[in-house]
Amino acid sequence: MTEQNTSGRIRPRRPKGVGGPPGAGSGRRRKPPAKSRRRLTILLSGAAAVLVLGGAGLGYVYVKLDGNIKGVDINAQLGTERPDDVDNGSMDILVLGSDSRAGDNSAYGEDEGGARSDTAMVVHVYEGHKKASVVSIPRDTLVDRPRCADGKGAPVPGERRAMFNTAYEVGGPACAVKTVEAMSGIRMDHYIEVDFTGFKKLIDELGGVEITTTQPIKDSKSHLDLGPGTHTLDGEQSLGLVRTRKSVGDGSDLGRIQLQQAFMKAFIGQVKDVGVFTSPAKLLDLADAATKAITPDSELDSVQELMGFAKGLSGIGPQNVHMITLPVEYDPTDPNRVIPLEAQSGQVWKALKTDRPIPASATKDAATGKADGVVR
Repeated sequence: MTEQNTSGRIRPRRPKGVGGPPGAGSGRRRKPPAKSRRRLTILLSGAAAVLVLGGAGLGYVYVKLDGNIKGVDINAQLGTERPDDVDNGSMDILVLGSDSRAGDNSAYGEDEGGARSDTAMVVHVYEGHKKASVVSIPRDTLVDRPRCADGKGAPVPGERRAMFNTAYEVGGPACAVKTVEAMSGIRMDHYIEVDFTGFKKLIDELGGVEITTTQPIKDSKSHLDLGPGTHTLDGEQSLGLVRTRKSVGDGSDLGRIQLQQAFMKAFIGQVKDVGVFTSPAKLLDLADAATKAITPDSELDSVQELMGFAKGLSGIGPQNVHMITLPVEYDPTDPNRVIPLEAQSGQVWKALKTDRPIPASATKDAATGKADGVVR
């Protein structure tokens, strides 16, 4: 069954309570989530601010913020060649950070012809929506990329031993989603993308993020220079931290992922302390920055849809988020690349598919990047 939205696009009809008005549900085609109070990720916290704005009755905000949101219809592009949509009350979201150097992002390097997924995380929200697991996929992971189509419908051939982040480069969001689904056997319920400039502006609107470093971090490429101690990072510094690679751990992308995960936990723990619940002006600024920063899938491309989605996720605090990196080892033929550890990766995806915690054995003997504990 289908329904036509106000923009004239045809999309699958959503079950009752999904993507509706405030309090209607989580934006997911599964069981309604529990009520919430905290934020999950940088992107989702911005959407939660939209929820509060809507509750304040600021009708004009809908028009302003809806104009910021540009969605991508993943379902239409992927068709039916996807894993089954298992209705067990959980939800899976692919969150990508794009490294495009186009437009305002040109300050972060030269555009070499196409954007790649600089950061990739599969966020699994468990039934009841009180806890989550996050699996970071290293961008240098060698995978068998499936055939797909780009945003204009042109065919893109598959490739064996392709770097994971080339999926986004050659086929855009839909190809990235299809690659993750092929790797995991799990259908992604939602897709959210954020770019460098949007990330920076969102952190600035939040008033910065406080972290503690246990050793100096100095990286000329990411323009970051931090001594040991406690720092409140502004948007530019936060962006530098999540992009830092060569100056921490073993200099690999795995070390950068460890910094990203530490930063995310710090962010989750601080959102309620920045005044977003007491200042309408701050709420508006935050929601404006968040909706400009993200490109969601077409089931989240309106204020009302984001409101329902965010309400179902914001009950998850940092103590209830388990973050790991996909179990990998360095490729014996190319130390600059990594390959998944088949048995351990299988444990990860099986756990998420069955809505169970990821076992500790899944990360045993996996490469780490050696940057754990550099940021707290």
